[in-house]
Amino acid sequence: MSDSDASPHRRGRLIVLAGPSGVGKSSVVRLVRQVLPELWFSVSVTTRDPRPGEVDGEDYHFVTADEFDRMVTDGELLEWASVHGGLHRSGTPAEAVDEALDHGKPVLLELDLAGARAVRASKPEATLVFMAPPTWDDLVQRLTSRATEESAATERRLETAKVELAAQEEFDTVIVNTDVAHSCEELVSLLVGRSSVG
Repeated sequence: MSDSDASPHRRGRLIVLAGPSGVGKSSVVRLVRQVLPELWFSVSVTTRDPRPGEVDGEDYHFVTADEFDRMVTDGELLEWASVHGGLHRSGTPAEAVDEALDHGKPVLLELDLAGARAVRASKPEATLVFMAPPTWDDLVQRLTSRATEESAATERRLETAKVELAAQEEFDTVIVNTDVAHSCEELVSLLVGRSSVG
């Protein structure tokens, strides 16, 4: 069968993954991208500075505040939000998402709570998945051990995390990230539509 799929009108599945900073979303997504090569992963646009090891265009598209303003004005973003009390802004390029879905590819968006809510409003067919830590103490430990930011920024992230954890019931599925491989398996099954049996 050719790459142009036998059922061209079957749209791909849209999965939105959210959860508090430090819960391990990036590690799980990295593994999902390895085991599911047909996955189309949306790379968010952000105004924050890259963290050590992050690659522009792979982890995020890092842009200036002015460029972000232009994208918002031109309607190029599916969703966008101020993150961690205005620390920075992030958003999802809209056109690329629709194009991938139209081609029948599974699409994964890794967003914050506000972003997930915005996508639910504009694309009700999306499945919202919340990634939770095993315990609150575990999350605190992960965030404080990062040591890439000053303590004030870490405190903001913890405050944001409390709000996000309180909103779990808004999501279709909750994955407790006790093990990266298991969390990856759960996410892949949602993306490709496999039942838990098979």
